[in-house]
Amino acid sequence: METQKNPPGQPSPRSGSPDADSLSLPELLREEDRAIAQGEQKTKPPAMPSQESLQRLRRDRRAMLSIGVILLFVLIALVGPPIYQRIGGSYNSPTAGPIGPDTYHNFEHQELTRQDEGPSAQYWLGTDALGRDMLARLMQGMLISLTVAVLVEIVDIVLGVTIGVLAGYYGGWIDQLLARFTDIMFAFPGVLFVILLTGIFGAWADERLSAIPVIGENGNARLLLVSLGLAFTVWPLMARYVRGQTLQLREQQFIEAARMAGTSNARIIQRHMLPNLFSIVFIASTLNIANVIIGEASISLLGLGVRPPGSSIGLMIADGTATITVYAWETLLPSLILATIVLAFSFLGDGLRDAFDPRTKD
Repeated sequence: METQKNPPGQPSPRSGSPDADSLSLPELLREEDRAIAQGEQKTKPPAMPSQESLQRLRRDRRAMLSIGVILLFVLIALVGPPIYQRIGGSYNSPTAGPIGPDTYHNFEHQELTRQDEGPSAQYWLGTDALGRDMLARLMQGMLISLTVAVLVEIVDIVLGVTIGVLAGYYGGWIDQLLARFTDIMFAFPGVLFVILLTGIFGAWADERLSAIPVIGENGNARLLLVSLGLAFTVWPLMARYVRGQTLQLREQQFIEAARMAGTSNARIIQRHMLPNLFSIVFIASTLNIANVIIGEASISLLGLGVRPPGSSIGLMIADGTATITVYAWETLLPSLILATIVLAFSFLGDGLRDAFDPRTKD
């Protein structure tokens, strides 16, 4: 019996392509590798939720621009003063004699014969009513605002997350105590509390805390009081956010599965609760920084925060109001810096919220 042959041009039943019989062994191996690679591309695993959130954040131009602005201000506040104090030559001061840029570019130095000057080669942004370098004082003010914001957020996150998780996970008297305390804090104006705190203990801080070498007699002794007061007023809001998210997570199936497996409550909180709270804590902290910076500037504007010869943005605005009709830039410059920082953190917080929870986007 004659074996039936395939018609010319038809594929062999044993091969996957018409020319498979004519291919050599190396060519067949390359074809198999190509097919495997194409299969891997088709079965590429989906992106993780965190990766999708970062992709949405990168597509938000306003949020990315805000990140650039914030990084620029942080860089200027940290490395700007030491660089600026090395730029320029020697200057023969009528009051202090020959001085270098490390002196006249210092935020504390006063040149009473060069008051209210405009921008120049020596003073890039001019001088204020006491002949102090405006740029040096602005950089110091930015550093003060960012330092207070970091200190407050550390306390805010530690207290807010700890109490919020405990209240949401365990409930009971812890939850009731937190609810009553947050109601009291929301009813009591936070800025008023900070004013009372600095007004009562401000003189004590100027006398006792100035002896600490890290702080020194530079007018920044009250920053600890301001930071403590602001932190005490903002952490209940963080705790309420965390509590609400914890209540939702507590009812999820993976939490129930962990309980059924005999996992302890402490391990459930550590391994399952806290990682899922990262996004809401990060978003709330970013939005809260803007309020903290405004609060610190308001306290210094009222004369209850940073004291002369120290420098802060709020103190510079207060000093400039006396000559605003004649030398408006002495008030406009710090006000513009303050508005830019606050808007940058606000826009970044909105971008993070839209990236991690796109359902909230209008």
